[in-house]
Amino acid sequence: MTLYTNMFGGLSAQQFLELYWQRRPLMVQGAFAGYASPLSADELAGLSLEPEVESRMVLGSDPAGPWRLRQGPFSEADFRAMPDTAWTLLVQAVDLWVPDVKALLSNFSFLPKWRLDDVMVSYAPAGGSAGPHFDQYDVFLIQVEGRKRWRIGRTEDESPPLLDNSDLRIMKNFQQVDEWLLEPGDMLYLPPRVGHWGVAETEGMTFSIGFRAPTLTDLLADLAIELSAEDNEVYYRDPELNVDMASEQIDPAFIKQAKTLLENLLTQDGLIEDWFARFMTAPKYPDMEEQTRESRLARINNRLYRNGDIVD
Repeated sequence: MTLYTNMFGGLSAQQFLELYWQRRPLMVQGAFAGYASPLSADELAGLSLEPEVESRMVLGSDPAGPWRLRQGPFSEADFRAMPDTAWTLLVQAVDLWVPDVKALLSNFSFLPKWRLDDVMVSYAPAGGSAGPHFDQYDVFLIQVEGRKRWRIGRTEDESPPLLDNSDLRIMKNFQQVDEWLLEPGDMLYLPPRVGHWGVAETEGMTFSIGFRAPTLTDLLADLAIELSAEDNEVYYRDPELNVDMASEQIDPAFIKQAKTLLENLLTQDGLIEDWFARFMTAPKYPDMEEQTRESRLARINNRLYRNGDIVD
């Protein structure tokens, strides 16, 4: 296990968190100098042939389109039919299938382990790209082989217009504000919602360390499921009524009563803590725990959670 000491170009991990994390991009030349990919492009392609491995291809180069998305698993014939340029293979959760890729994550121990999502590995010939887009999560992009040029856009506070007739979320009006060329060993950190567009200048591979960023809808839906499984028969009861309330108008007292009911439920001792730990340690692929040997851990006080369950 190799630990790299120049990840932030002379900044400490704490300085990086204070100055850059979820604030602004950072490119560090030589952050992972000397790092050699533990798998080849052919081995990555081999993973994408497996039905249990999540993979996809993006074909296109012109920001105005067209862009095509193809979902794996793929076949050897699919790769033989690929053009020489302008396509990208992306394979999710390679850390679950290749232990030497997982070992790279020890360099990110300054962040909560339960925030990590996976290590996605992408391969592209010259001209390969996933198009101008933005993500909702933090990501560290490590150039492992070849060169890739990254054009950086604005932080998108609202949903920007996207290209029509595409399965990909390609930005229609990408506005570049910066540009970096990444060579082997270089790393680029991107906060959520920062527009970016990477184009391979040569054949190469990129490792993307991404972090979980559930939507509020995801959180509420899972919490509702958790609450419905509890033996918690609490019923709505009216506030003090008077005859003036007998109309279609909902009096503020009813709204206050509903809020109080929910607040009382959500402030039950340990309820939110227990649910949140279960939610954030849920395995990425629940049906394949035995195959992947995935282990997501978190602790609240003296209680340990693993893969969505309480261990002790």
